[in-house]
Amino acid sequence: MAFSKQVLSTEWTFKDRDDETVDAWMPVQTIPSTVQQDLIANEKLEDPHIGLNELKARWVNKKAWVYRHVFQRPQTPAGATIALVFDGLDTFASVKLNGETILESSNMFLGYRVDITKAMESPNSTNVLEIEFNCAETKATELRKKDPNHKWVGLFGDPARLGVRKAQYHWGWDWGPVIMTAGIWREVRLEVYSARVDDLWPQTNLAPDHKTATITALAKIDADRSERHIARFHLTLRGHEIASQDIPISDDKSAKATFEVNNPELWWPHGYGSQTLYEVSVSLLCDGNELHNVSKKLGIRSAEVIQQPDKHGKSFFFRINGIDIFCGGSCWIPADNLLPSVSAERYRKWIELMVAGGQVMTRVWGGGIYEDDAFYDACDELGVLVWQDFMFGCGNYPVWPELLESVRQETVFNIRRLRHRPSIVIYVGNNEDYQVQEEKGLTYNYEDKDPDSWLKSDFPARYIYEKLLPEVVSEYSPSTFYHPGSPWGDGKVSSDPTVGDIHQWNVWHGTQEKYQIFDTMGGRFNSEFGMIGFPHMSTIEYFLENEKDKHPQSQVMDFHNKADGHERRLATYLVENLRMSTDLETYIYLTQVIQAETMMFGYRGWRRQWGDDRKCGGALLWQLNDCWPTISWAVVDYFLQPKPAYYTVKRVMQPVTVSVQRAHHDWSVVHAEPAKQSPYQVWVASSRQAVVHGTVELRFLSVETGKDLSAPVTFENVTISANGTTDITSGIIDHLTEPEPHVLAVRLWIDGQIVSRDVDWPQPLKYLDFFDRGLEVKPQPGTSAGKQLLVITSQKPVKCLVFEERANVQISDSAIDIVPGDEQVVEIKGLSDSDPPLGYRYLGQ
Repeated sequence: MAFSKQVLSTEWTFKDRDDETVDAWMPVQTIPSTVQQDLIANEKLEDPHIGLNELKARWVNKKAWVYRHVFQRPQTPAGATIALVFDGLDTFASVKLNGETILESSNMFLGYRVDITKAMESPNSTNVLEIEFNCAETKATELRKKDPNHKWVGLFGDPARLGVRKAQYHWGWDWGPVIMTAGIWREVRLEVYSARVDDLWPQTNLAPDHKTATITALAKIDADRSERHIARFHLTLRGHEIASQDIPISDDKSAKATFEVNNPELWWPHGYGSQTLYEVSVSLLCDGNELHNVSKKLGIRSAEVIQQPDKHGKSFFFRINGIDIFCGGSCWIPADNLLPSVSAERYRKWIELMVAGGQVMTRVWGGGIYEDDAFYDACDELGVLVWQDFMFGCGNYPVWPELLESVRQETVFNIRRLRHRPSIVIYVGNNEDYQVQEEKGLTYNYEDKDPDSWLKSDFPARYIYEKLLPEVVSEYSPSTFYHPGSPWGDGKVSSDPTVGDIHQWNVWHGTQEKYQIFDTMGGRFNSEFGMIGFPHMSTIEYFLENEKDKHPQSQVMDFHNKADGHERRLATYLVENLRMSTDLETYIYLTQVIQAETMMFGYRGWRRQWGDDRKCGGALLWQLNDCWPTISWAVVDYFLQPKPAYYTVKRVMQPVTVSVQRAHHDWSVVHAEPAKQSPYQVWVASSRQAVVHGTVELRFLSVETGKDLSAPVTFENVTISANGTTDITSGIIDHLTEPEPHVLAVRLWIDGQIVSRDVDWPQPLKYLDFFDRGLEVKPQPGTSAGKQLLVITSQKPVKCLVFEERANVQISDSAIDIVPGDEQVVEIKGLSDSDPPLGYRYLGQ
């Protein structure tokens, strides 16, 4: 018989397990879901994202819940198999069919398949499926007590979380609430078949000259008898068949086809080429009849992590199809606390924002989840590279045998699910667990290569990261690079800037350095760094219930910022750099300026280092997104509204970008004495693969008057190096002869068009007078419907012109610096003629 499936998405009910009242059962709108979503739908729970409602929702975390579904036995011929398939159960689930337990689950990250054929022998029967979800908090506490000798240490949430294979951020993080979801969080279905394709694994091997590629497709078959079965493989491109093969099923119930592709179309990260996706499919045939068909899309590409000794230590950067890629991008956390609420469309919008912002890599962080297929589909189709952590974060994980086996199954399950995807270029063992080892003084001897001794140490999780995970990756996805942790540097201290990747948190956390020197604190790959910035006013108004809470220091405002010590840290950076205000809208804007400036200083300096023998291989800011309406390090808020920092990163990540920066003068150390001299440098960074030529102009302008303090300097026909950095000029401003505060403004023309600008300001900005700038923002007449061009000019230098963000409105640029004589144009899409114009503000307004 042909394979069929029945998705069990409707006609479910649920209840508190301990509620025995007659009306305890409540309807479920749809599955997948979480108990919190279902309680909200039944008006038993207020939205935990609003006000202090998270506290009112904590009772849900401490309960056990039961879900029930009644269904009819599907029509099946004799000999067919009926399977009940769960793609995800969150987390401790006992599944009963007609009163008999058929599955016990304890891992949120695993899928399960249960053969229920015998249980369904009675024809036309009514069947009752019940799933009891035990309380994860309670189970975690019980598991911790069973292993009292383990050192239960970690950051964020209850350390008992370390013994549970559940998304770790559910216990709360320094950007997210404590919302312990439970429920059927991914699809559940019935499958009926006589035989099926259990797995299809396409692998690619690209020749060094890129003229040929080999695609190998391995199919695993689930069938009692397979001697009459044939696997018919197809290779297609854009719907057109390139080749096909019929392969008999072997004794080990597998079939393998090999296709040779001449002049293959390659898959590239966006900005480097097209995102060509081939498709491999396999049809399982019996006597010419198709029983089952499975297909997967793949990209032909090579991906390497280059680690080799050099003058800076040991490199760490990515090479795709033989091209070195500076991986500027951001870290990704789960897009919601209530995961089933994230639609495929919403996932795609997030990745579209990355592409529009020039970001080429995202890091799926190890305290969240192995993401939904829609997330990876968008990355594959839009050309965003994926750094994939395994799900371990900020802790010393235990290793009892049952847990290790669950981790092994989880790893196999998810690698088999993801390994065909061209976007995934690295698997990484954990997030910051080696940092926890260092901070807590746990035993770690890199020279000890005996895995059994690791299990007996007080840092047993080393066994997971240095034996279990790399072995599974080697077996199931051998062409993908494996890195033991993030950060990690070949057994050296995790903050070593000469090797591996680092998390640079000495801006904001740690020693709270000035963000103006971010570039001096980088490593070979900066996989975390950040600065908190408030979201836009509309997002704050969403979670504020009362007018009295609309001030920066309200309880609700602080409650929606989970970062430890955020009041003092943010206040430090604000008071050091900007003139303060307690007006909420101004305060919001000032925090956004700080975040935007911090990201700019980091990215600008580190991208320059790419040209210095790949001293810096990439920078992934913390973080792209939020999981609830909050105040955090995200550069795009929960409602997909970019903060100003998004735009400063976008400008620095243009294919060719010009930069100017003066040497840092630490005003706090010299007690606000002005600098006597200011050395400066101008350079161009390029990701283009060919040399280009351009013109660079450097101007020196007065902050106070907007007048040129000296004649502009123009560099004609500059040769801009391919995929690297080109130094343009350097010099010194003598403040004794030129005492006025200087703005240094540079522009770059290529083929007669301005492609990049940069403005360097005297620091700190709080010493500058920004009043009376003579700014004009005027619509350009005659623009088409749905698109508006804003022409921007000023009489004096303007700092950080930020436009209002609205839903479904796209702004080409924001957080802009404007100087006299340099008209800029910003494109606005999505505004109708009847909509009011976008508001805007700038520093000192």
